[in-house]
Amino acid sequence: MKQLITDLLNQAIDSLKSSEMIPADTTVRFNVDHTKDKAHGDFASNVAMTLAKPAKSNPRAVAQMIIDHLPESTSVDKVEIAGPGFLNFFLSADSAQSIIKEVLSAGDCFGLNNDANGEKVQVEFVSANPTGPLHVGHGRGAAIGDCLCRLLKASGHEVTAEFYYNDAGQQITNLALSVQARAKGLGPEDDSWPADGYQGQYIIDVAEAYLNGEAVDAADKHVTGAKDPDNLDAIQEFAVAYLRREQDHDLKAFGVNFDNYYLESSLYETGKVEETVETLINSGYTYEDGGALWLRTTDFGDDKDRVMRKKEGGYTYFVPDVAYHLDKWQRGFKRVVNEQGADHHSTITRVRAGLQALDKGIPKGWPEYVLHQMVTVMRGGEEVKLSKRAGSYVTVSDLVEEVGRDATRYFLAARSATSQLTFDIDLAKAQSNDNPVYYIQYAHARCCAVFRKAQEQGYEWNQDAALSKLDPLTEVAENELMKRLSQYPEVVRNAAKRLEPHMIANYLRELAAEYHTYYNAHKTLVEDADVRNARLALSSAVRQVVKNGLDLLGVSAPEQM
Repeated sequence: MKQLITDLLNQAIDSLKSSEMIPADTTVRFNVDHTKDKAHGDFASNVAMTLAKPAKSNPRAVAQMIIDHLPESTSVDKVEIAGPGFLNFFLSADSAQSIIKEVLSAGDCFGLNNDANGEKVQVEFVSANPTGPLHVGHGRGAAIGDCLCRLLKASGHEVTAEFYYNDAGQQITNLALSVQARAKGLGPEDDSWPADGYQGQYIIDVAEAYLNGEAVDAADKHVTGAKDPDNLDAIQEFAVAYLRREQDHDLKAFGVNFDNYYLESSLYETGKVEETVETLINSGYTYEDGGALWLRTTDFGDDKDRVMRKKEGGYTYFVPDVAYHLDKWQRGFKRVVNEQGADHHSTITRVRAGLQALDKGIPKGWPEYVLHQMVTVMRGGEEVKLSKRAGSYVTVSDLVEEVGRDATRYFLAARSATSQLTFDIDLAKAQSNDNPVYYIQYAHARCCAVFRKAQEQGYEWNQDAALSKLDPLTEVAENELMKRLSQYPEVVRNAAKRLEPHMIANYLRELAAEYHTYYNAHKTLVEDADVRNARLALSSAVRQVVKNGLDLLGVSAPEQM
């Protein structure tokens, strides 16, 4: 309907140009938006105000000119001028009811579009160091990142989901030393325990598996424990593979799958880090100072230049990041979205600066970033900080085990990534209207239950026949529900465009609230067959949209609760 109104307005503008009421070369940009107050109609447009200057008239007069030149449409009941010159469109009953036909005709595809026309996009998310179980912050990144992939696919993108393993650097050395210490029977209380050693129970598990000669399959690697507590290289290889396998298992249990896994270590093994450094040196944006190699990131908007190679040797962490993103570009990803924690904010400018300095034609704003804020886990009104296995933080598997996958995914994705999140375990477990995921899933289950009850009471249901006679849907609540259903495709478009999956969660909560209110106030299985069938059709459309929206969040749509 939004597109229909846009088309009608464009036809009116063409008529105004033809009659020379506005210049023929006038470029017109205007908005058509859903109204917030039903007293103002269903849609409103600012088109008259954008045309006032070229028409050399006041907006209200231009609004009347547009109304006079609007083509007739059975979908529009009336158009009114409001305020300084807004045009308010009131849809006809037939138009409002047509959304039910559209939803049920499209089914699982309702809300999908091909705006991207198959454009390739890579979404990198989670990308945790393989040094321990995934914590709740990783879980938020996993939920948001996976939802982004689903949204971008829904908008016609060819999406590749990628996990980047930081399996090189000091944190991996600390991991190996920690496992080695446990393998030798040492604990954090011993003087020889590594200064920055990991102390969780999982380190003991890794050490025992290594000493027992356990075989580990982790994506592209097969590693067997060498049983030798003095072989630090073998311990490191085993520990990384062991924890990669554990992280992969947790993510799959969380309903998150990746198309590709990329190892930081491979950038060194294939010489891509050295090649990137040489390219930067040859580009003229580097210099030596104090025995260190620096990159002139200030030439690209950074507040100060950054060290690339330390005077004692070894590259700073942003250098392999530049090499990795160059590799993404060379793999043909002209659009890349990185979903990461807010602690990565400082790296954005320097990574982009490094990519610009390579002089490879990479756009300034590439890649795109979605940064999520921290998560606080609460139970019984108190913060939960520790995990039985990890020791120092709450893990994703802890949450999934306690509240289930659906609630965990919903709660982690349902707020804007830019907002700090409080994960209330008690609320996530509650089977009440206060729990938003339960409330939404219950709306779907209610829709399904209506059809089961209809069958139990011997009522016949024929969708085609029902769709041919939707006239009985005249209640205000029914019109509001149909209006809400018609907004879904636009919500999907906007959520994908703005990279904000929480918009889907907000929409579903509003739709569920309206359906529950309607269900409680208006009986569906009435004696009048026409009314009954029309209301069943409406419930079927609501069920379909709730299911489609939950699927974009990676949350199930149960038929019974």
